Amino acid sequence: MLSSIKKLANEIVLVVDKDTTDNTAEIGKSFGCKIFFHPHTGIVEPMRNFAISKARGDWILLLDADEEVTESLSYHIKKSLEDNKIDYFRIPRKNIIFGKWIKSSHWWPDYVYRLFKKGSLTWDKTIHSLPFTKGEGGDFKAIEDLAIIHHNYNTIWEYLEQINRYTDHQLKSIQATGYSFAWQDLLTKPANEFLNQYFSRNGYKDGIHGLVLALLQAFSEFTLYAKLWQERGFVSESVSSREVTKLLTKKSAEYKWWLYESQIRNTNFLNKILLRAKRKLGI
Repeated sequence: MLSSIKKLANEIVLVVDKDTTDNTAEIGKSFGCKIFFHPHTGIVEPMRNFAISKARGDWILLLDADEEVTESLSYHIKKSLEDNKIDYFRIPRKNIIFGKWIKSSHWWPDYVYRLFKKGSLTWDKTIHSLPFTKGEGGDFKAIEDLAIIHHNYNTIWEYLEQINRYTDHQLKSIQATGYSFAWQDLLTKPANEFLNQYFSRNGYKDGIHGLVLALLQAFSEFTLYAKLWQERGFVSESVSSREVTKLLTKKSAEYKWWLYESQIRNTNFLNKILLRAKRKLGI
């Protein structure tokens, strides 16, 4: 990340976890960074606000440790700063997961608020929160040359670690709303997430990567609601196989609908007519 922005930035503010045991601070110093330490929070939002407060420039480019800027994006950023009408920009992000650029709609263009005039963006302290904006905004085109490269997950273990960390924070948010756990959540929430990721957001177009990611996202939902049950003290509750079967049958019908929709989207005109006719006939 540091080497990709050294020529672009007038100053580099590097916020380091106080509990880190690696040599991040030493590496930062070798690049001429201004080093600041912040308590470990488990999420990035509080650290982003802290980093913004330490920057002295009029414009800020905010990057995470696993992100980098290409030469073409760097050039476009410089040109964009000449437009005085815009106060902040959203930049597309190219997510590299398990060695592949993931292009389904959940992961691409994955617009993020990263380039802005100081004072135009602030983040809430909750996980995955969108920033509060002030002024006029704009978007970079959703093309590869103008995207931040995000080296997202290299291993399944990294993904599972993040599921555990993120669901702890999501749990607090759910509890704050007074949400009441129901055993059906353990089936419906993961199933809904899988159908959404794999079909609605075109995860199937990414092959086995898309299938694995949809299942991991579904597992994340299961973990979240299992933790909510845990917070209730693992209360015992009778669940009949008939109730489970009824619920799974309903989800099976939703799966068939999404399967039909995906086939319709990815076929020619004549096959669409045939598929619709079969659907009406119940074939």
